[in-house]
Amino acid sequence: MQDILFYVFAGLALICGFLVVANPFSRSPVTSAMFLVLTIVCLAGLFVLLHAFFLAAVQVLVYAGAVMVLFLFVIMLLDLKVEERRKLKVFSMVGGLISSGAILFIFLHHLLRAPLGEPATLPAEGGTIPLGKLLFTQYLLPFEAVSIVLLVAMVGVVLLSKKDLK
Repeated sequence: MQDILFYVFAGLALICGFLVVANPFSRSPVTSAMFLVLTIVCLAGLFVLLHAFFLAAVQVLVYAGAVMVLFLFVIMLLDLKVEERRKLKVFSMVGGLISSGAILFIFLHHLLRAPLGEPATLPAEGGTIPLGKLLFTQYLLPFEAVSIVLLVAMVGVVLLSKKDLK
């Protein structure tokens, strides 16, 4: 049963992830954001299958909850009617495909050349205490960098949505 659930969650995550970027149903960014929520929920299901219940809960609460509310706030504040009327440009599509292919090639090239490491060892003590210690000691700088990026995004939304009062 666990193998079947893995393939179901992984397949749904791939399909929903594809629909975030190339959505044939609607050109609305809100629809893409909703597919991103479904992708996040599928990834949380994969975490549950790995017995990482805390990470699954954090995935749903933080990303599907807080971050997606921020994304939807940005989408709703921006005037996207001009973007919806704009036609897709062939040069932009070709450039995007070439750059995506180059990134994929570099990733696969380094992945295949990388030596296999030793398997990760789990800490002897359980619960969220080791995760919290690791997050606020060794990974404090990336944690704070993400919070600054989110703050800059919110300030950017306020500045972009502000009407000219001339």
